[in-house]
Amino acid sequence: MAVDSTITRAHQHATNTRRPETCRDAARGQGHDAHREPAGHAIGRSRGGLTTKIHHAVDGQGRPLAVVVTPGQAHDGQSLPWLLGDLRVPRTGAGRPRTTPAMLLGDNAYSSRAIRAALKARGITAVTPERRDQQEHRRRRGAAGGRPSKFDPVAYRNRNVVERSFALLKQWRGLATRFDKLAIVYRSAAVLAAVLVWARI
Repeated sequence: MAVDSTITRAHQHATNTRRPETCRDAARGQGHDAHREPAGHAIGRSRGGLTTKIHHAVDGQGRPLAVVVTPGQAHDGQSLPWLLGDLRVPRTGAGRPRTTPAMLLGDNAYSSRAIRAALKARGITAVTPERRDQQEHRRRRGAAGGRPSKFDPVAYRNRNVVERSFALLKQWRGLATRFDKLAIVYRSAAVLAAVLVWARI
């Protein structure tokens, strides 16, 4: 499974709605619930202005397994628990849906020690490159810094499937630019796009 996010610019028609006074308040009040409108309507301020992030968890063929929307300034790593929480993959035979992938491919935004520990506790192999500042911090600590995180560069090459999923997603004009005022409506369109991807099988 590969994870990543893409930023979409919010059109002025989507931003003329009441939001918390600051983007920090919007991010703090943002909780992922598909049946409830999040605080701030998942619109935040980033370098590109007022934006929304779409987070994808996709399988090895780039088919979306989970979709989450957050304000544009939200850190990618913060959305990972919501993506994993939405993961439900039906089995071919009897049994409960799978909720734990064998491997998670992500860029260095998902390389924190907390994320690695949480994935390890669930039996998920993290394939994420270690950030340079994390490497330097570990070296400064010497033996107390611990061993370098394991990284499989061959498996990491397959992370491009999530980038290709966003390229397909943004062929939809209404998703490439956010026109919807409500986050639940905007996310619904992203989920519909994922359904159509699976319907092509």
